Amino acid sequence: MKIVILDGYTENPGDLSWSGLEKLGELTVYDRTTDHSLIVERIGDAEAVYTNKTPITKETIQACPNMKFIGVLATGYNVVDVQAAKEAGVVVSNIPTYGTDAVAQFAIALLLELCHHIGEHSDCVKRGDWSSNVDWCFWNYPLMELAGKTMGIIGFGRIGQRTAQIAQALGMKVLAYDRNHNAALETETCHYADMDELLANADVISLHCPLFPETEGIINKDSIARMKDGVLIINSSRGPLIVEEDLRDALNSGKVGGAAVDVVSTEPIRMDNPLLSAKNMIITPHIAWAPKESRQRLMDIAVENLRQFLAGTPQNVVNR
Repeated sequence: MKIVILDGYTENPGDLSWSGLEKLGELTVYDRTTDHSLIVERIGDAEAVYTNKTPITKETIQACPNMKFIGVLATGYNVVDVQAAKEAGVVVSNIPTYGTDAVAQFAIALLLELCHHIGEHSDCVKRGDWSSNVDWCFWNYPLMELAGKTMGIIGFGRIGQRTAQIAQALGMKVLAYDRNHNAALETETCHYADMDELLANADVISLHCPLFPETEGIINKDSIARMKDGVLIINSSRGPLIVEEDLRDALNSGKVGGAAVDVVSTEPIRMDNPLLSAKNMIITPHIAWAPKESRQRLMDIAVENLRQFLAGTPQNVVNR
């Protein structure tokens, strides 16, 4: 079997091994395939193709009739025309659960950075601001203690639940909004709420929902108006969940006290993105998923997806 990876560098910049896939067939790895005119050529007569962000369109599927399996090296699979793949008899599998702990940890890290601005204060010390200060300490931003505050979590799947556990360990209460309720998850410090209750009572709002038509732009000028003054907003899920112009305006007016995001509407970020001109705004380059431990889990599941396909028992199939 010939196996092609179209854009393997992000998953494995050199600190992991492709040996699991090498055992399953003749493997060719491309770090990146940014020139879309090369996609069909690079797939060639391969039966199994892996992609992270390189698109596999209907035209590509039709031009590569030998392809029988597409493995997405991510949870989201919108880069693949899954309907065209289904019609062509091509199985598409994704990686659904590899990053739960990593992304939850990162969401809390973003929140803690907003509360303390540790990086900025460390930079101040290194610049000599502390040495030249007349007082024995100083801070350039308001500092926030989280104990006793309320976190509103929009999207209460695996990552949302793990984030809630960490928030409660910090002494926070949790309001969870999700289409599906699991009563077993409710405690004295965590319960489900409708959107109105969550927006009105949350000191921190953390987004962990998928991007669907009904969630696109869920954070907008109208929902922000229903939030507490000074609320903090965290997004480590999908950029288009936020109307970025509305969040910028709310940050600059002081309605929103701070925001931290690991995702934006267009990635890599464009330099005209509205959030770049917002006050008290932290932006990181979509790295919540990327600890080595998390990427190793992704690798292991990617290998197992192909192994199970070859055994006639495909798993994590998104286009049945």
